[in-house]
Amino acid sequence: MAEPKRVQRPISPFMIGPYYRPQLTSMTSILTRITGNAMIVAFFLGTWWMLAAATSPEYFAQVNACVTSWLGDIVFFLSLWGLCYHFLAGIRHLIFDAGRGLDIPTAEKLGWACVIGSVVLAVLVAVIV
Repeated sequence: MAEPKRVQRPISPFMIGPYYRPQLTSMTSILTRITGNAMIVAFFLGTWWMLAAATSPEYFAQVNACVTSWLGDIVFFLSLWGLCYHFLAGIRHLIFDAGRGLDIPTAEKLGWACVIGSVVLAVLVAVIV
């Protein structure tokens, strides 16, 4: 008896590309992990800045020039956005853990609320502070 031909299927939904169509819920989940790790970079940058202030005025001047440059401003704003996004995504996951919003239309609305809300929240905090 002949063996049936096996169909090649993707092993994981993280094989984004020709095998898997990206969905908002999976992208927001991946983005939550990315922003969580990216906040570690901002933490080290802020720590470097504080340690430079405690070291010497000359070293602080060098570090301060780097941190307050346009590149430093971009890094800190993106870190602020990452913090806002991670916060809102945490609230979204608390809603999911309570068993609410698990249907696809509500999950997508909550995903868009995280993305749009984090941008709005980050801009508001940057303008106020």
